[in-house]
Amino acid sequence: MKIRYGITTGLIVGILAFQPQAFAQSALTPLQKRLISGFVSLELDQQQARAAGAQRAAATTGNLLSAGSAAATAYTPVDNDSCRQTIGSNVKVNQNCLNISDSDLQGRGQAQNETAIAQDPMNREHLVASYNDYRRGDGTCGVSYSLDGGEHWSDSTTPNGFTRGAPFGGVAREYWQGGGDTAVAWDTKGNAYLQCQLFMRGPGTTNNPDQSSAVYVFRSTQNDGASWNFTARPVVEASNTTGAPFEDKPYMTVDNHVGSPFQDRVYVTWTEFAADGSAYIWESNSNDYGEHFSPPVLVSQNSSLCTVTFGAGTPHGTCNENQYSQPFTGSNGALYVVFSNFNNAVTGSDNRNQILLAKSTDGGATFSAPVKVADYYDLPDCATYQAGQDAGRACVPEKGAAQNSVFRASNYPSGAVSPKNSNVVAVTVGSYINKNSNESTGTGCTPAGFSGSTGINLFTGTKVNCSNQILLSVSTDGGATFTGGTTDPRSLPVASVQRKVADAFWQWAAFTRWGALTVAYYDRSYGNDDTTGSLDFSASSSADGVHFKSTRATSSSMPLPTEFPDAQGNSLFFGDYAGLSALDAIHPFWMDTRNNDLFLCPGTGIPGVPPQVCGAVEPNGLRANDQDVFTTTIEVNN
Repeated sequence: MKIRYGITTGLIVGILAFQPQAFAQSALTPLQKRLISGFVSLELDQQQARAAGAQRAAATTGNLLSAGSAAATAYTPVDNDSCRQTIGSNVKVNQNCLNISDSDLQGRGQAQNETAIAQDPMNREHLVASYNDYRRGDGTCGVSYSLDGGEHWSDSTTPNGFTRGAPFGGVAREYWQGGGDTAVAWDTKGNAYLQCQLFMRGPGTTNNPDQSSAVYVFRSTQNDGASWNFTARPVVEASNTTGAPFEDKPYMTVDNHVGSPFQDRVYVTWTEFAADGSAYIWESNSNDYGEHFSPPVLVSQNSSLCTVTFGAGTPHGTCNENQYSQPFTGSNGALYVVFSNFNNAVTGSDNRNQILLAKSTDGGATFSAPVKVADYYDLPDCATYQAGQDAGRACVPEKGAAQNSVFRASNYPSGAVSPKNSNVVAVTVGSYINKNSNESTGTGCTPAGFSGSTGINLFTGTKVNCSNQILLSVSTDGGATFTGGTTDPRSLPVASVQRKVADAFWQWAAFTRWGALTVAYYDRSYGNDDTTGSLDFSASSSADGVHFKSTRATSSSMPLPTEFPDAQGNSLFFGDYAGLSALDAIHPFWMDTRNNDLFLCPGTGIPGVPPQVCGAVEPNGLRANDQDVFTTTIEVNN
């Protein structure tokens, strides 16, 4: 029997031989480093970012294009300050004009990513959206709101510069250096909620030894997301100078079902990376509109499904390596938490993992033992297939000879409960092996074990015949059993309806008020996206949970991201997930790269030569682009 992650001395040595990491990450085990969210890894690992930025800046010299030059006119025309608010039917949610960053700090002061969006259940015109926001350099929790159904947006400001410092050494204030991994939700009283992860960078990046982390919830009290309470209310706070525990990857929901026994209760789940090598899922809840939160409750408990354990021990049960939790509720008050688990064993060249789900019927006070939702196959090792780029992470390689799609990516679950039948629970997850893998042909996509240096999945057919797809697993008995619990991923239905078989990833799922299941996802089935690595965003919907039809959300294809680049100009971090709201209309919400990135033109901004703004060509020949967050409105029939 081959263990899921293949922990061997050689593997550990190989992982530790990667680029030096910030001190906060040095406290984590190899598997914890793999599972930690891409956003946090980017924020903490600044030594590698500085080296790549300097190398890229040197390679970019001479490739900056002066405004109005012939080469620049080949790009999509935008104003020099990149303030364009719409692209076709797509609407920009972040309302800033582009800050001009130094070329070795591309993305800092500019980007937005990792999107979440929610519609007020009592007023379909009111929407609130959140994202990682880099306008001030470090990531923070950005938020915008709309009062006209998503046609126009305004930015608001999250007051998260500091929180009360008593839990962090008894001081008056804890000043936070980074923030993000947001989520938003509404209650039934017109209050909007924003969940925000905050952390300190620690030595190696700053001269501050503090490595604390925390999760907070802000409330917008009946003003539709235009302003937020100060200070935030703590969900969990970890004060330390060692890097562990680290509170990571939170997500929030509010039970906004009128008549639910837990109506308006706020739930937050997250992963805690502990010093013993474990990564458990925890939950906390508030029954007073986010003013106070309960002590943490363990979600990822003991289960016979978890046969292989990691780290120094299992203080809270055998399911001790998890990530990517999402809480969601049914109209009967049931709380579900779905998450990825890595404690399964595999044999031969198989390299699957499993999606588990735990249920609470008492408002988050206790949880059932986890049940299996589905097995899935995570995305492939980037360093193996993309010329050694982004070591230690998976990515979504384009097909063919190009090797520019290197931004880190993982498959994760997203679920929802039907408003028409509280026993119907639908969960989606991406899988690199699926019914379109064509393994029986001998030239299809097949599992090939794990990379000896990273422990990340390998496949035959990567860049040729492999395509990630969005799978659907359904429960009709209130989460007790799922169709994917005993069905191989190769036989599960695919919710990502495409023009041709191509990569679909970073999905989110939601039901409309009338019971239609909708799934939004990045989609490479348009034009030559699958070979260039370009991106589109699509939304599929199904009235019966079986037959799906899709709508293209993007009005044109997006080029590969270049913010937070490696030495070649390819983006190492694009985000970890994308959002969707589908209550009365479908509102997909994604990261978008169609606006130009802008820099100070070489030779300008000196005495006698006024500064001018330039676009740029990356060392790999691709246009440098900004990273905004966009949405659109897709009306659905009831």
